[in-house]
Amino acid sequence: MDPDAVKSTLSNLAFGNVIAAAARDLQKEMVAKDKAQATQASPDEVDLDELLDDPELEKLHAERIASLKREVEKREVLKRQGHGEYREITEGDFLGEVTGSEKVICHFYHREFYRCKIMDKHLKTLAPIYVGTKFVKLDAENAPFFVAKLAIKTLPCVILFKKGIAADRLIGFQDLGSKDDFSTRALENILKMKGIIDEKKKDDEEEDERKERKVRRPHRLLAPAAASCPGSGGSCCEQASSPLPPTTASVVALHTAAS
Repeated sequence: MDPDAVKSTLSNLAFGNVIAAAARDLQKEMVAKDKAQATQASPDEVDLDELLDDPELEKLHAERIASLKREVEKREVLKRQGHGEYREITEGDFLGEVTGSEKVICHFYHREFYRCKIMDKHLKTLAPIYVGTKFVKLDAENAPFFVAKLAIKTLPCVILFKKGIAADRLIGFQDLGSKDDFSTRALENILKMKGIIDEKKKDDEEEDERKERKVRRPHRLLAPAAASCPGSGGSCCEQASSPLPPTTASVVALHTAAS
């Protein structure tokens, strides 16, 4: 065999081996590079299986469930105590109602007074939203004892009780601009400022705005012809068409006189 031919063949085989080895090295380098890029490109990717087995996450989840359960149980207890609705009570019920809950809003009203009906409408809207506070109303004409004891002279009169103590009150519409067309939100904000209702969560606000727009649809409650305030054009608290008993007659006063 020709020595030169043998030498050429060996040389070709060596070169082929070098090329093959280089190709293998290049392939390994590209695979490693791809893996490194994948790791760098998704540092925020989360392994769900690892999360599900995370003891800290499980603890937070359990605490959240327990908190929601306590909240539901608390609401149920409050509802059994008369919270979550706007209710009529009697003079005989009064002490038990205002001392039986930490926060109570009691509206002393007269059934024929136009402004009392306006206040009723707004309180009825707020009662199911703020379950932590009890909302009740009491006919002042049928509660002469407490009208006298609480020195109520103007209707509507909304008294705010905290732990059984009359802590504050809204007399007529003095805190509401002395206007009949105030919004439920305006009354709500005043009650928040006075600490008788709690701050709501932000995710409830949009729903409340829809309810408020519904409440404020244009309409007027017509007062009896004989129920206008003398000399005020009917814009103040109306007097009843029939005389009040002497013990409660003192509660019928003009808003303008109290302003």
